[in-house]
Amino acid sequence: MSIIFTIQDGNERLTNYAGLALVGALLATTRITERVSGIVLPDCADQKISNGDIITSMTGLLSLGMPSFASIEQFRGDPFFAQSLGLNACPSESILRQRLDGVETAFDAILKEESASLLRQRMPSLGLLSTSAGRFAPLDVDVSPFDNSGSQKEGVSLTYKKYEGFAPIMAYLGREGYLVNIELREGKQHCQLGTPAFLRETFRYAKRITSEKLLLRLDAGNDSQDNIVECVTAGVDWIITRNLRKESLTDWLALAKQTGTASHPRAGKTVWRGETCRDVPGHAKPLRIVFEVTERTSTLTGQLLLVSEIEVDTYWASLSCPPKEIVDLYHDHGTSEQFHSEIKTDMHLERLPSTWFATNAVILMVGMVAYNVLRLCGQESLQEPEGEAEPRPAYRRPATRRRLRIVIQDVMAVACRLTTHARAWRISFGQYFPWKAVWTRLYRTFTTPVKTETLVMQSP
Repeated sequence: MSIIFTIQDGNERLTNYAGLALVGALLATTRITERVSGIVLPDCADQKISNGDIITSMTGLLSLGMPSFASIEQFRGDPFFAQSLGLNACPSESILRQRLDGVETAFDAILKEESASLLRQRMPSLGLLSTSAGRFAPLDVDVSPFDNSGSQKEGVSLTYKKYEGFAPIMAYLGREGYLVNIELREGKQHCQLGTPAFLRETFRYAKRITSEKLLLRLDAGNDSQDNIVECVTAGVDWIITRNLRKESLTDWLALAKQTGTASHPRAGKTVWRGETCRDVPGHAKPLRIVFEVTERTSTLTGQLLLVSEIEVDTYWASLSCPPKEIVDLYHDHGTSEQFHSEIKTDMHLERLPSTWFATNAVILMVGMVAYNVLRLCGQESLQEPEGEAEPRPAYRRPATRRRLRIVIQDVMAVACRLTTHARAWRISFGQYFPWKAVWTRLYRTFTTPVKTETLVMQSP
C-alpha cells in the first residue's frame, strides 16, 4: 500500500532551476549585456528594460529548453532568476516579444563574436582529428530542416524533407560540437544559396576560437567550386562529397578496377578505394578526388543478383591522407546529426515561437549562445581533476561528450534553497542531490576570472 502524504504550505525560498547560476556565471565573462544595451532600436529609444536584460532573459529560458515567450512569466516572481542572470529587471511576456520583434539583425555580429570569445576562454578542450597529415579541428557545416508543419509563420515553406518548415544552416567546431555560426533560412531555400558567404564568416569565428588547422566537411548538396575557393582563400582544408549528377557509375567502376585497391568485406561484395585528379576551371592545379566504389553480386543473405549493384561515393579532398582514411574522416561528419537533434529536441527549438521570420532568426541566434553555454557545462562536468574524489555519480558512465538533455536534467533543472544575509546571497542543495560536487566545481570554475586575451577578428 502506497503512503498517503500530507501536503503543507512552507515559506522557504526554493527554486527549481539552480543551473541558471551557471548560465549567469558564463554570460558574465562576455560583454553581451553591455554591447547590446548600447544599441538603440527603432521605436524603442526609452528602454525601461535594457536590451541586455532582454537577451539575457531569453538566453536563460533557452538554456532550460523553454523557447516560448510565455515561459518568462513563471520567473517574474522568482528573485533567483534575476539575481543569477544579473538582470536589473525581468521582462514580461509582451515586452520580451515586442523587443525581440524589433531587433532584426542588429545583434547578430555581437552575439556571434561574444559566443566565439566565450568558447575561446572557457572550453575545457577541443576534440581534434588525428590523421596521417596532422591534427585538424573538424568544422562540420550542414543544413537541417525544422518541421513547422501546420503553422502560418513567415518563411515556412516546403523543405527537401517534404514537410513545411525552415532550413537553417549550422556550423559546429570540434568533436564536441561547439556551435560557431548559425543562420535561419526559409524552408524552400537551396542549401548552397548563400553558403560561400556563410563559410567566409564561419572561418573567421572558428579562427577566433582556435589556432588549430581547420578541416571543413560538407555533404553533396554543397558540391560547389565556390566553397572550395573560400577554403583556399582562408587556408582551410576540406572534404566535400561530390554530386555525381550525370556521371556514369559503370565508368567509375571501370576506373576503380583499374586504379583502386580492392577489399572483400563479404562474399559477393567488393569495395575499391582510390584517387584521381581533375582539372577544374579557376584552379591552377588539378583537384584531388577520392572514390569508394562498391559492387554487389549477391545480397547479404547470399542470393545471387541478376545484375550487380554499383554504389559510388566520391569526395573532393585537399588532404594527402590515404583514400580509406579520407572516407572514414567524412563518415565521422555524420556525428553532426546528433548536434542538430540536440538543438531541435533537447532545447525544443525546432518549432520556433514567433510568427515573424526576423524574430525567429534572432531567437535562433540567442539559441546559439545558450547551446554553447550548455555544451560548456556538459564538457566541463566531464573533467575529473587529479587528486580529488570522483565527483561523477555512479549512474553516469564515463563519456567524451554529454548530451544537452542530460545537462539540463542533471545540472540545470536542479532544486535549491535561496537565502540572503548581510547582503550576501546563498544557495543550498538537498542531501539527495548526487551532482553537488560537480555542480560546485562548475560554478567555481566559471566564476574564476580568466586571463583576458586580445582577440582580433580575422579579415574576410
